Amino acid sequence: MKRIGAALLYLATGLLTAIASWLALGVLLLSVVILPLLPITAPLIRRIVDFDRQRLARYAGTTLPSPEPLDGPWLHQAQRVLTDPASRRDGRWLITHALVGTLFGAIAIGVPGSLIQQPFVVLTWWAVPDGIENSFGVRVDSWPTAFLSVPIAIVLTLILTQLPRLADLDAKWAKSLLAPPRASLEKRLAEVVATRAAALQAHGAELRRIERNLHDGTQNKLVGVVMMLGIAERTLKQNPDNALQALLRAQDAAGDALEELRNVVRSIHPPVLEDLGLDGAIQALAARCPVPCLLQADHLGRLPAAVEAAAYFAVAEALTNVAKHSGAKHAWVSLAINTDQLTVLVHDDGKGGADEKQGTGLEGIRGRVAALDGTATVNSPEGGPTVLTVVLPLGK
Repeated sequence: MKRIGAALLYLATGLLTAIASWLALGVLLLSVVILPLLPITAPLIRRIVDFDRQRLARYAGTTLPSPEPLDGPWLHQAQRVLTDPASRRDGRWLITHALVGTLFGAIAIGVPGSLIQQPFVVLTWWAVPDGIENSFGVRVDSWPTAFLSVPIAIVLTLILTQLPRLADLDAKWAKSLLAPPRASLEKRLAEVVATRAAALQAHGAELRRIERNLHDGTQNKLVGVVMMLGIAERTLKQNPDNALQALLRAQDAAGDALEELRNVVRSIHPPVLEDLGLDGAIQALAARCPVPCLLQADHLGRLPAAVEAAAYFAVAEALTNVAKHSGAKHAWVSLAINTDQLTVLVHDDGKGGADEKQGTGLEGIRGRVAALDGTATVNSPEGGPTVLTVVLPLGK
């Protein structure tokens, strides 16, 4: 009985998404005629199909990976919709589900309703002067026609017991239509393996950088402080009048060592993120940027610490590049959350031509973002403008 209930719920919700699919198909046909609507309607269609992926996962336990979001400039979105294999799978699913989902969903809702009606008709037809018309269009106005409800109820009960098979068939079709091809899964697996290897390499490089900064910077300064204190001690014994100068030099060296240590700590996880959150920390970066910088951000709230750190360092590195290399007069930073991902855009009106191989830090941004299974893309044609797009999953 529990399995019948699960199948009934799966098929009934499938009827709702099938109706939505009919509406989406109508909008899609309109978008084909009016192409500027295509980048607007495609994400809406993707949401309907993603809901069906989740519905399939809840019923059959089959988790299908959601395709990459259709984001970016309008022209880029239009090209993605027309060439993306995932968008074509979405289209095939819409057509099939609109037909099959409507049929299966109507059966799932109609059979229990008709089954409940049969005993009601048998018990109450005589109280209605003209009889009662059952769900099959037969008017029940006598006991012989009333007893026809018995075999009808038996048939409906048999159909009800077959709803799990119907739901399994629907789930099988959904999996075959929505699952990416094996080659795509293998490519994705290779990307994940490469990303994890890059993350480990970046982690090792970060540890070596911290160790080098502590050894070559902070440790040397602390050694200097100890030596100066030793000199001050000897001076105090031999020439007390000159001991104050030695102590002041030791104090200045200790202050330098403390500042060096603070810089190392900030490079690990900036305290400003803890104090102000990501939007406040980026606002501070924009305010310090030598190039006039405008920040546009939704109310982000608190995000996972790793995501905040990756986004912060990406913006910090990008604004440093803007100030050093771009020759830009203005820069813009945009932060937005779309469902389960954070999108960061850094845009400047400079000369363009950014090259990852020229030590601009773009490779470091890409590695840090890839470690969180995110993406970083740079569009920087000669003559500008330069647009850095970072997309980070929130893991919710």
